[in-house]
Amino acid sequence: MNGFILLIPFLLVRFGLIRVIDRQAVVRAAYFPPRIGAERAAYMIYQLANAVVLIGLLFFSVRMERSWLCGTGAACYLLGLLLCIASVIDFAAPSDSGFHENGVYRFSRNPMYVSCDLLFAGCALLVQSWLLGCFVFLFVVSSHWIILSEERWCIQAFGAPYRAYMKRVRRYF
Repeated sequence: MNGFILLIPFLLVRFGLIRVIDRQAVVRAAYFPPRIGAERAAYMIYQLANAVVLIGLLFFSVRMERSWLCGTGAACYLLGLLLCIASVIDFAAPSDSGFHENGVYRFSRNPMYVSCDLLFAGCALLVQSWLLGCFVFLFVVSSHWIILSEERWCIQAFGAPYRAYMKRVRRYF
């Protein structure tokens, strides 16, 4: 089976489900706040790594075999997909504060990023590609810088309530 097949459920959830729930949520999810300094380079690496992972899966086949690699990959993939579903549903309905602190956002300030990290790592393991795994690693590291810029923007936009949220809820899990 072609590796790109793994992306179909993710793309349907990430771009289809969110649109069905709330069209404005699509716009909010696509917004990247202004970046400064090293965040600009991280954003370019993030976009490049994302594109390589998405397009790269076209050139790999899923290797379904009984191995710890396949089992770990399947577990990461499924956990990432389930977390993506939950975070998209919760993202589409922000709390009264204006930012997301409901559902899985009570446990992680960035569950959509975590879901992508898990899902992409699962894909790399399922196609057993160290090269794809390297680009997933670049994606994960660069997304941290994107998250930092988003947090700076949220502090400016929401002030003290967001700072209190940051103290209560971890950045990842």
